[in-house]
Amino acid sequence: MTTVRDLVRAFQQEIQRTEDLQPERAADLLNKLTALIGNVNDEIRAADSEYAVTLLHYLDTETKANRARIRAEITAEYRRKQEARDTKELVVELSRSLKYFLKAKQDEMQLSRHQS
Repeated sequence: MTTVRDLVRAFQQEIQRTEDLQPERAADLLNKLTALIGNVNDEIRAADSEYAVTLLHYLDTETKANRARIRAEITAEYRRKQEARDTKELVVELSRSLKYFLKAKQDEMQLSRHQS
């Protein structure tokens, strides 16, 4: 099964090869990345909730809050939370990059029309 993270990584690799990227494909990738934002937000909410339960457990079992937080931050729940946030940041940055790419291509086309 392909995960959202796998899709984003695949899109990232394709975008990194900008010399082969056509405007139509860039627009398609931008649409797909935009559609994935909702999925990423859902994952962030779920991961935050799981981490909150883990942190609460450590706060209940440790005498010091900073020690509890450190213990909670070395768990799988914390890694999932961070990975979800990192994925969203990557989706946002890839979307920005594609928007810039498409704008530059549009400007190139307009310039070439005016020079003809």
